[in-house]
Amino acid sequence: MFKIIGILFSGVVVGYLFRNISLVGHIRKPLTLTIISMLFLLGISIGMNKMIVNNLSTLGWQAVILAVAGTAGSVLASWFCYKLFFKDDIGNEE
Repeated sequence: MFKIIGILFSGVVVGYLFRNISLVGHIRKPLTLTIISMLFLLGISIGMNKMIVNNLSTLGWQAVILAVAGTAGSVLASWFCYKLFFKDDIGNEE
C-alpha cells in the first residue's frame, strides 16, 4: 500500500516539475483511454469471478453503500480543502 502511495506522490512531483512542458499536455487523451480500458478490464475480471457474480445481490447493496459514502466523503473533503486553501472567491469580480 505504501508503495502505491509513494508512486502516486512521485507522479505528483514529476507532474509539478514538468507542468510547463507542452508535451505533457498531450498525455491527457491517451491517459483517459488507458483508464477507461483498465476499468473495462476490471469489469471483465469481476464478471468472470463466479463468487462475486453469485453473491451480487448481497455484495451489491454493500457496494452501493460504500460507493455513496466514499463519494460523499470525497466531496466533503474537497469542499473543505477548497474553503481552506482557496478562500478568495474567484467568480465574484464586482
